Amino acid sequence: METDEDQRVIPFQLQFDKPIPSQIKIAEWNPEKDLLAMVTEDSKILLHRFNWQRLWTISLGKSITSLCWRPDGKAIAVGLEDGTVSLHDVENGKLLRSLKPHAVAVLCLNWEEDGQLNRDEFSNFSAYEDRTSRFFPPAPRAPQMPGLVSGDSSFMDDSEDSFQELSNSSHQRFNILCSGDKDGGICFSIFGIFQIGKINIHELSVPGSSVDKQATHRLLNASINKVALSKDLCRLIIMCTGELEGNGQGMHGLHCLVLNTSIFCKRKNELHQVAQQASNIQDLTEVTQASLSVMSKQWSDAMKIFHDKFDSLSTLIIDHGLDSSPQEEFLSLLGGARTSPPVHQFLVNSLGEAGMKRVSKVVCGAGKELQNIVLNHLQPAAEIIGFRIGELRGLSRWRARYQGIGLDETLMSDATEKSGMLLIQVERFMRILSSVVQQFSNFFNWLLKCIKLLMQEPSDQLLPYNSELVVIFLKFLYDQDPVRQLLDLSEADYDIEIDLETMQRVRELALFGGFSDSEFLRRTLAKEFQQVESSFKDAFLVPFATISRKIVCEDLRPLFPVPSSTISTSINIPVSVSYYEDTTRADSSCQSCQSGLIDYVSFQISEDSCRDVANCISIARGYMQNSSNVKKGYTSFEAVLLSIPDGYHCVDLSLYKENQIVLLLNGATIPSESSGEAYLMIVQTSDLPFVSIARSCYLDCWTLDHLKDSIFHLQMENEKVRRISHSAVSPLAVSASRGVACVFAARKRALVYILEEDEDEVSGSE
Repeated sequence: METDEDQRVIPFQLQFDKPIPSQIKIAEWNPEKDLLAMVTEDSKILLHRFNWQRLWTISLGKSITSLCWRPDGKAIAVGLEDGTVSLHDVENGKLLRSLKPHAVAVLCLNWEEDGQLNRDEFSNFSAYEDRTSRFFPPAPRAPQMPGLVSGDSSFMDDSEDSFQELSNSSHQRFNILCSGDKDGGICFSIFGIFQIGKINIHELSVPGSSVDKQATHRLLNASINKVALSKDLCRLIIMCTGELEGNGQGMHGLHCLVLNTSIFCKRKNELHQVAQQASNIQDLTEVTQASLSVMSKQWSDAMKIFHDKFDSLSTLIIDHGLDSSPQEEFLSLLGGARTSPPVHQFLVNSLGEAGMKRVSKVVCGAGKELQNIVLNHLQPAAEIIGFRIGELRGLSRWRARYQGIGLDETLMSDATEKSGMLLIQVERFMRILSSVVQQFSNFFNWLLKCIKLLMQEPSDQLLPYNSELVVIFLKFLYDQDPVRQLLDLSEADYDIEIDLETMQRVRELALFGGFSDSEFLRRTLAKEFQQVESSFKDAFLVPFATISRKIVCEDLRPLFPVPSSTISTSINIPVSVSYYEDTTRADSSCQSCQSGLIDYVSFQISEDSCRDVANCISIARGYMQNSSNVKKGYTSFEAVLLSIPDGYHCVDLSLYKENQIVLLLNGATIPSESSGEAYLMIVQTSDLPFVSIARSCYLDCWTLDHLKDSIFHLQMENEKVRRISHSAVSPLAVSASRGVACVFAARKRALVYILEEDEDEVSGSE
């Protein structure tokens, strides 16, 4: 419990002071609810309510390096050290989707949604109706492997609809998830599930200064600290540490890049529809692949049991010195010519009636399970895939709108045909499976009757059998497995033999049927699915590459120097980026993007950068205001240096609402585990003496060099400050939408403060 020496009104009422089981390294408030997600040092994710009730805890088994919320607060994105980005349900922490867009650690995430409602060219509100529900039942889920308890796999339980809600983008506002890694890579995913672009800041062409426009600059060994997409989706601000090389010299330090991402705003209607169809197609291909895997495993297990039992007959034939095969012995038994000793011994002693019934139950049961998977999972998925790819094919023919985002009609037509061929192969597989199961069942019925006769037991109650089918089974199925060959992905190179007459008829039909593929009968179901996957990959790669090329670097500023030896250790520089609407400078000429947005970037200056600006914080605004915007009345790039008073040290910072910044300071330069105190402070940035910085030759010098002579010294007694009776550690979690902040003490405590001015009463601290 904290005490205060004076009797003046204390800002920032303390709501809770709670112990935590482990030190926190990442913390983010939910943008829509009073929920706080935290990542512990041992990479567990904790979700707490505002009253500090814990909702759930999950452990991913990998090191967590970043975290952010979906804008509607219903899902959380988690970046991992191996480059994976996983999405989790807010209700229970269940895994919704796992992507691997990076090869190295994902250091930062930012999820932003379009601030405007979608409208057509006549300014009418336009919603995206998913027409699939008119013609098809709900999309199937992936079947679970036999023996798995529901929830043990990466798929959601059938009773939960969070996975469907994540994929149903027709009811979401258009949104983009940005992820940045330590090697300078940035990936963009629509709705967090459909990857639409990727860049690397090392490969960007950095624009030259107005003095020397021909100068070339590039970043080397850069690691991304922060990415922030503007609310109109037109600009992306990147804070990174690395070396800026140009004019024969290198500048090691913190840099700010501004990327032009206006393609997301200008083409959001088209991208929304493409992502809606393509993301669902990707879901259904996963269902298809999982169905094939489960079916292959079930059938292989059943066939193993069958062969384990029946292979012993071959051994008995050899032991009796006979020169024949099991098929020949069974055919002799069927014809009534003789019952050889090995067959008699096998049926009566080795197999027996009970063993025969077990094998029959396993094989025929597996066949029925495969039929159920086809009818309930595989076939519905293939049908919906065909419909959705057909929708995309229709969009690709609207070249004026969709060619600009890379939707290629030829590739979409090829993918449409391949998806149609997949449906044909599913139907073909179903026919073959039914025939094989029927022949196995008929063979087992015959053997069971033979066993009864050999044991001189009545066999009138047994199921009848067909002798011709037994002959066909022994000739073509006993030592072959067409079902496995059609299913097993490892057998994808297996070609089915088709007679010349049939192939000729297929080629003739191809001329009249509108499809170009006449070799589909030679392919297995597994190979057909691989071709479908390949065609989808080719078709969706074009929009991915097209959007990636249209994301260009618009601006770059070197901020302050950092020794190269320090950069290599990936220093943690507190950075905060926010966008606010500046209604006084609305640009009515911009129809495609929201107007009047101004960016604020705040960062702590490294102690090793420059003695003249030691223990300082910089606040800058106008990074994304390029020369054309300045001519229209926007302010130029401005910045200010805030000097922290002697004896205090900035732990973390966060921009808060409009024109405010929240600072977390420790009272000592080095926080102590056993003693010390911290201070929570809000500074009004509108009252600060911002200095306008010319944009002439900023690539040749550090931005902060312009501010050395105009440092603003913070006075603790003149600001809104709250004393905390603990030494604080990062992170500082601030919610601009909820008006609260959470401070983590070095003694493993979490303190929640209410930041709003009108919060006069609290429910009491515990």
